[in-house]
Amino acid sequence: MCTDCGCSVTPDIVKINHKIEYQHQLKTLNIHQDILSKNNHIANHCRDLFKQKNIYTLNILSSPGSGKTTFIQKTLTDLKDIYKSAVIVGDLATDNDAQRLKQTSAQVVQITTGNICHLEAEMIRQALKEINLDNCQLLMIENVGNLVCPSAYDLGENKRIALLSVTEGEDKPLKYPTLFKSADVVIINKIDIAEAVEFNQKLALKNIHQIAPQAKIFMVSSRKGNGMNNWYHYLHQISTIKTTFI
Repeated sequence: MCTDCGCSVTPDIVKINHKIEYQHQLKTLNIHQDILSKNNHIANHCRDLFKQKNIYTLNILSSPGSGKTTFIQKTLTDLKDIYKSAVIVGDLATDNDAQRLKQTSAQVVQITTGNICHLEAEMIRQALKEINLDNCQLLMIENVGNLVCPSAYDLGENKRIALLSVTEGEDKPLKYPTLFKSADVVIINKIDIAEAVEFNQKLALKNIHQIAPQAKIFMVSSRKGNGMNNWYHYLHQISTIKTTFI
């Protein structure tokens, strides 16, 4: 977790001790401040805007290298004739992922966070100024690759998607429970190489059900396309977007 943003504090309420020397007397003031209250306030404004514009928003979180960008690219490409889409990409540095996603028909906005290891609602609000919201039905937010800090920040999304690669091991949900507990959907990616890396699917599903019984689970290969149609049909069922889906 990063030290700049305050997300290393657990729980969400941080106690700040200020020592003030006044008239030779040392006084200690305890200040209780919800470090996420400002973020949540802005997130609610974003959520209201999405509702007003009828934009369905997905916040996609995973560790680096799990195939998050490929998953988003495949989704946007396959559904380009169904949804008018946009994507907000968060990275500490470079715009490599944004350049890849520009190959789709979606509007793309890059957020470079520098030393901040997650996206915040204010960043999303600023990025929305670069998007033609009247020409957008589906907004996908590619969060910074991190399984810890991003899970604490509401971005105004409709659904939170946790993406897990078979190369990461079956115990990721147990090691990073906060993210999976807050996920509406868990995508298990790269199933085309599951056998090669000796991925234990039964154990992985058991761990996900233990930590995140609320989550809908999809087994996919973003690169090969395996299982993606199941994800597309689910997305169409849950979204508020009025389209004809094949």
